[in-house]
Amino acid sequence: MDPQRRALLALQLTAGPLVLVSYVVGFVVWPDATAMMWGGVPESLRGLYTAWMFVAAAGYFAYSIPLTFRAEASGARMLGGRGYPSLLAAYALMLVCSALWLPLTKWHLGDPSALRFAVVCVDLLAVALGSLAILGATLTLEPRLPARARILSVAGAAAFCVQTVLLDGLLWPALWLARGPGL
Repeated sequence: MDPQRRALLALQLTAGPLVLVSYVVGFVVWPDATAMMWGGVPESLRGLYTAWMFVAAAGYFAYSIPLTFRAEASGARMLGGRGYPSLLAAYALMLVCSALWLPLTKWHLGDPSALRFAVVCVDLLAVALGSLAILGATLTLEPRLPARARILSVAGAAAFCVQTVLLDGLLWPALWLARGPGL
């Protein structure tokens, strides 16, 4: 296996589970905080929000499998001519910051402040940037994946961006702030 492909696979097999572990630990260790982590997201949107998390997770696999196993790592060009290492950086940014969100939000809830909320928002924006870079990679990857894999990859990355950019990066902080005082 190509060393770059192996590095991306290793990152996903280590950092990906860390995202899940952060949620499990968060819900087990801080069960009282889980309801507060919704911030200002109204009850009426929580079901849709939660359902979209599963769509985003399916999207993650829809783009990760072809980018990891089908793209030609050594000759790949994307995102303005950048190579496969830029994809590794985008994944690292997205996965590491995703794993940090819940602990950072709990940290903020423990002693709310504008600075702590800003740190949480910067973390969410980093996830969004990594996700957008991956979407860009799926759109610009050369040599192109076979048509079916390319369509699934782009659709999956777009679905993932709905979650990480629109819902988590923009809507969640805006609704948190709209909730009123007590950042």
